[in-house]
Amino acid sequence: MKTITSIILLVFSLTAFAQNEMITNKGIVTFEASIPLYEENKAVNETVYCILNIKTGEIKSLVLIKDFQFKIPLMEEHFNEIYLESNRYPKAIFKGKIQGFNWNIIGTKPKEFEIKGKLEIHGKRKEITSIIVLRKVNNDLELLSNFNIDLKDFNIKIPKILSIKIAETANIKTSYLLK
Repeated sequence: MKTITSIILLVFSLTAFAQNEMITNKGIVTFEASIPLYEENKAVNETVYCILNIKTGEIKSLVLIKDFQFKIPLMEEHFNEIYLESNRYPKAIFKGKIQGFNWNIIGTKPKEFEIKGKLEIHGKRKEITSIIVLRKVNNDLELLSNFNIDLKDFNIKIPKILSIKIAETANIKTSYLLK
């Protein structure tokens, strides 16, 4: 119920500031904690929400943990029930700012910016600094990022017996097309 309420509030806040904000409820977030020579430990989530204030460069993103899809159902079950406890911590949230963001200097060629903010996963928050790549696609804005997180920073514990199959550092890739 809290998740539905959060999404409804997010949608209402979007309409209030529509002239200064670009949004999407479709994108791709990939989570990968694979170890070479073992089964791929990778999931994709296409139910994501992102808002960018084009005046300030402030950005917010919300991802529902249960919407990550793995190739192997048992991995998905363990991801949700054991590692990320998605019933208890149903979403990942990023709130930050794109440094030096200026709508007028972004063109059709990819341009790199630094992004800083707080990422919340599994009930823990951590400062994140990464590179984000922006480019205009017609009147839309494409955002791409690729960064790593240490699972221990978010209190995500991997059982000793599985630590040879699951990386301690996960790679997160995002791709949004904001309108």
